[in-house]
Amino acid sequence: MKKIPQILIVEDDNHINQMLCELLWQNNYSPIAAFSGTEALLLLQQNDFALILLDLMLPGKTGEAVLEEIRTHSSTPVIVLTARADKETTTELLRTGADDYITKPFDNNELLARIDVQLRRAAPAKTQLNYKDIALDTDVYDAYVNGTKANLSKREFEILRLMMSHPHKVFTKNNLYESVWGGEFLGDDNTINVHISKLRSKLHTANPDTEYIQTVWGIGFKMAD
Repeated sequence: MKKIPQILIVEDDNHINQMLCELLWQNNYSPIAAFSGTEALLLLQQNDFALILLDLMLPGKTGEAVLEEIRTHSSTPVIVLTARADKETTTELLRTGADDYITKPFDNNELLARIDVQLRRAAPAKTQLNYKDIALDTDVYDAYVNGTKANLSKREFEILRLMMSHPHKVFTKNNLYESVWGGEFLGDDNTINVHISKLRSKLHTANPDTEYIQTVWGIGFKMAD
């Protein structure tokens, strides 16, 4: 089950805080409200937040001070909500550790887009690729086809990973060589052809009923539709 991202809203204006909570609930986020810097820091000790919306004009501990303290122990994305639009303030915010800022009054759709961008940036790198019944674990270089482990060489694995990352793209031999071997392609078709042939053979052995790699004549190769 997909975990709902929990977002901390640090805003002392009751109306804005409530509006933000409702907006996030309606868009499949789980908001938690804080109305002061001190309350925000306490909640941060007790919860694991995916993102923080931080107002600057807070009672007691200011938003700037909260941001500075957050950055001493956390890399959680922070979007600052500010009424100040001058370049000096916004530049200093980014230097202090804010990931983004949006000026009040803000458009709800723009705020949601900025939240989405930050959450995608903070998401852990994807370590598994899937196409048809192929599953690649890129952390440990394991490849499974139709539930059976395929013993691919490192080059074969890298070719398959590259092609599965962009399954509708046609890769020229030049593309494959420079990406997998890391050097300039000098027209040695045999190297590419041999590796593609071996890769096809291993995939076919695991599942003879499915075509995985398609030759696009005169251009190169792609994952078969």
